[in-house]
Amino acid sequence: MIEALMSSFAVVILGIIGLYKWIIIISALLSWVQPDPYNPIVQMLNRLTTPVYAMVRKVIPTIFGGMDLAPLIVIFVLIFVETFLSKLFMGMM
Repeated sequence: MIEALMSSFAVVILGIIGLYKWIIIISALLSWVQPDPYNPIVQMLNRLTTPVYAMVRKVIPTIFGGMDLAPLIVIFVLIFVETFLSKLFMGMM
């Protein structure tokens, strides 16, 4: 019973991380075309990504050659966390 609970917990957490990676990718791609800032989808993407980018920018300078690398850094961190947690959860089962 505990194993099923932990397995379900792992699937949900890893799913949320995977979804957030796609949110970062879509937000980064949209930033290249300057979408309408009043579009509700664009506003939602900005609300979901801007706080995380701000935390990264406080720690690491992310603008190199006119390009903001904060989305790339966040994706790498998410991949690391996703891999770590999947190995951790596999070891628990």
